[in-house]
Amino acid sequence: MRKNTNTLLDRDPLTSMLHAATKDDLIGLIKELIGNDLSVRRICIDHLKRKVTVSSSIHHSAESSAALSLWHEIEPELSELDEYGGGDYRTEDNVGDGLYQLYETLQDITLTEEDRDELLNDVFSYIESGNAGMDDSLYDITYATCKNDDHLRELAERFEDLNQDWPIDHARRIYRRIGDHKKYLELRSRKMRYGLDYYDLVSFYWDIGEHEKAIDIAQKGMKLAEGRMDELRMFLAEKAKEAGNRETYLEYYFDQKTHPLTLSSYQELEQECRQEEWERYEPKLVEMLKKNFNIQAVKIHMHRQEYDTALQYFKEPPRIPYYGSYEVFTVAEELEIQYPRQILEFYKSSIGNLNVSASRKVYSQNAVAVARVRRVLVDVMKKTDVWKKFAKPIKFYNTKRPAFQDEFARVIPDWKSL
Repeated sequence: MRKNTNTLLDRDPLTSMLHAATKDDLIGLIKELIGNDLSVRRICIDHLKRKVTVSSSIHHSAESSAALSLWHEIEPELSELDEYGGGDYRTEDNVGDGLYQLYETLQDITLTEEDRDELLNDVFSYIESGNAGMDDSLYDITYATCKNDDHLRELAERFEDLNQDWPIDHARRIYRRIGDHKKYLELRSRKMRYGLDYYDLVSFYWDIGEHEKAIDIAQKGMKLAEGRMDELRMFLAEKAKEAGNRETYLEYYFDQKTHPLTLSSYQELEQECRQEEWERYEPKLVEMLKKNFNIQAVKIHMHRQEYDTALQYFKEPPRIPYYGSYEVFTVAEELEIQYPRQILEFYKSSIGNLNVSASRKVYSQNAVAVARVRRVLVDVMKKTDVWKKFAKPIKFYNTKRPAFQDEFARVIPDWKSL
């Protein structure tokens, strides 16, 4: 019969000793325990908050202290990550979970100014280092400590003092958020290189009602900016459309949908254009397909029912990276029935070396490649005898490779019976 836990606790001599101890004895004991385990402080505060009645100021101070204690529990492992530029999965998970718990706690409470300063000083040392691999969580914590615009301004100033690109980006966004246009523009003017830099300034001027200036900066960005231009293009396209300038709208829309040109963007252009507009833009698209005959071009040719042209890709295919192979083979499968012989040759060319020992991963990849050959020979061309003639030597030459046989049997239906 299971003994009652409460009865055992009542008989525990420790329980009797705690009842006999003075308040000072208990306080001394808890302080000693806290010195050995930082989590004890937070556990005690959380427990006592529910059990005792204190003034609102002490309650506030206790909540703040518990949050800071949680940070002190996390920091030793965070310091280890920072020192070594990362760590094992367990340590990273512990730190990540702890930082998220702290973030959620800070969402619900307001730190005392003293605790907030201490926490931010500590957190900023890790942000400045940037070596722990926990930057996103650390930034989230700094924002969670802010409960008003004064806090946000102070945070922006701290970011600015680091004099690093990413922290200054945060500072700039904060100044914009709290309405300090002068500081925002000062920091924005320091970095105007990429399309997103220009778009940020464009959206700022548009939001404050300076629409002409916003459009002027967007047009300037289209000429001067580097990198991603999507937001600028679509901004100018939308404003041209709103102004009733369809020709300018289509120019920006065409530019956007062809950077890069994909089947979906081709179809969107086709749908957007009127008949006479499509007659103007279609030749430009065809020329682009010739210049960059990639797998997206193949899909577009198939959409246009230009199957002979699409097939050329598979006659002399470029080297296909493994991460991009799924799309290529999916397109090839669509051509199997119409061009079985040509696609069969393409599938054969994609098979790796079958006569060397390798890892199970390589065996599995080769099994999938051989299975494609089987699909065309057996399911499409109905030439089971040709498939067996092709497959039996592969099986025979690899009889002493059980891992090879396992992977091929797992993927190819009739492998064991060959």
